[in-house]
Amino acid sequence: MNDTDSGAKGGSDFIRSRIRRDLDDGKVETCVTTRFPPEPNGYLHIGHAKSICLNFGVAQEFGGVCYLRFDDTNPLKEDEEYVAAIIEDVHWLGFDWGDRLTHASDYFEQLYGFAEDLIRDGKAYVCSLSAEEIRSTRGTLTAPGVASPYRGRSVAENLDLFRRMRKGEFRDGEHVLRAKIDMASPNVNMRDPVLYRIRHTPHQRTGDAWCIYPTYDYTHCICDALEGITHSLCTLEFEDHRPLYDWVLDSINVNFHPPQIEFSRLGLEHTVMSKRLLHQLVAEGHVDGWDDPRMPTIAGLRRRGVTPAAIRDFCSRIGVTKQDNLIELASLDFSVRQDLEASAPRGMAVLEPLKVIITNYDGEGEMLSAAWHPQHPEMGSRELPFGPEIFIERDDFADPPPPKYRRLSEGEMVRLRYAYIIRCDEVVTDAEGNVVALHCTYFQNSKSGADSSGLKPKGVIHWVSAQHGVKASVRLFDVLFKERDPARIEFTSAVNPGSKRELAAVVEPEVVHADVPRFQFERQGYFFKDPVDHKPGTPVFNRIVGLKEGFKA
Repeated sequence: MNDTDSGAKGGSDFIRSRIRRDLDDGKVETCVTTRFPPEPNGYLHIGHAKSICLNFGVAQEFGGVCYLRFDDTNPLKEDEEYVAAIIEDVHWLGFDWGDRLTHASDYFEQLYGFAEDLIRDGKAYVCSLSAEEIRSTRGTLTAPGVASPYRGRSVAENLDLFRRMRKGEFRDGEHVLRAKIDMASPNVNMRDPVLYRIRHTPHQRTGDAWCIYPTYDYTHCICDALEGITHSLCTLEFEDHRPLYDWVLDSINVNFHPPQIEFSRLGLEHTVMSKRLLHQLVAEGHVDGWDDPRMPTIAGLRRRGVTPAAIRDFCSRIGVTKQDNLIELASLDFSVRQDLEASAPRGMAVLEPLKVIITNYDGEGEMLSAAWHPQHPEMGSRELPFGPEIFIERDDFADPPPPKYRRLSEGEMVRLRYAYIIRCDEVVTDAEGNVVALHCTYFQNSKSGADSSGLKPKGVIHWVSAQHGVKASVRLFDVLFKERDPARIEFTSAVNPGSKRELAAVVEPEVVHADVPRFQFERQGYFFKDPVDHKPGTPVFNRIVGLKEGFKA
């Protein structure tokens, strides 16, 4: 994969400028080395995609390497399902880590050894306060914390308690290991943070070997150092944690100290990016799982039909900054359309069918020809069955028509895409006055192409043969939340009840049978054969995106 394809080129953002400067100054002794360190406690979302593209992208750009490292330090929330999903997502986005797949649990013994060293050096102690007591004595942004009554324990007592913690002699929450830094620090993260906690919970990789687990702040920086990460790229919420990152590495016997560099998170309007909130959406049944096409997860975007190239392009376009912001959905939709415009074949589908009976058609039917893509003749063409009965879109007929209406109404003409001009002669209604069919005349000499009929139809509409069209379920998606920034409120109250509609559509047969997953349904948008539910005999299509900004279900 080259840089253009991967979205790896990022121009001159501040991170790439920093890396170039470090290379010029000789601060990078080997090669540029980055890492993407997900927690296996949920599925990745598009915000993670930005970090993936950045970490793997700069490594590619500067001829370096990138680790995929699982931060598996909390067995209460982690699962092998999430590990497998993360591996699949990163690969699907187009990135490869080679033999650099690691886990924080690979370093548990070394992390424990460094913790004992901190105790011996008087830089860590075993605290017997409860979690609530630790929170209440930590202080506020304007008031210093209160020292733990256990802060003065001797080195010998701390070592003994810590080793007994490891052996499993104490209950969960009975003791923790804390760093001894500064309870009056203006940075709350430096007020004797917890380094280890007791959790009698089996780990998905180490089983029952451990009952004490290190915290992220303690683990992450040491793993970076052990793996020789030259640039530890983190999102902005870790900026206040950087002094602790540096303190840990300065306080242990490790020969490498990576710089931590923060960049803005990706926020996307009308959705949430917190794994906790995404968990809640799934658990409470607001969506149909982590891969629901309405979810901002990579799995959801993949099932919706968004391509890796579109996501990489989107991440490249939004860039890398130091300021968090909320990106418009239109930006993502633009990248999706740009990717599909040239690659997706064209086809026709009628989403809400209205039958048209062509009263002067003589014969059972015929085969017309239509290009798969008007700008790409190399894609070839397909046969398009036409006959005495067809379906058109229900909203392509109006009686009476509104001003400047350019579709079909009684007494007026339209052209059928790739076919003939028809005129509506009679409207058939049921007992309630609902339109159920149209009787039309077609003009045989008006077939698309060499048209010498002199007729002037109002517009062009799509259609599908009633005899040969294939019934299909078509799913249309709108925003999952009505609020632009639902994370700021009680977000479940903002769930959009109309975020998903399923229609009984009719699709031209070649689209259903072609071994191609994505199509542009003309005048409707881009659609994807659902990878789970689409089967022979029961076709299911997801709308990926509309044809223009603001196109909603």
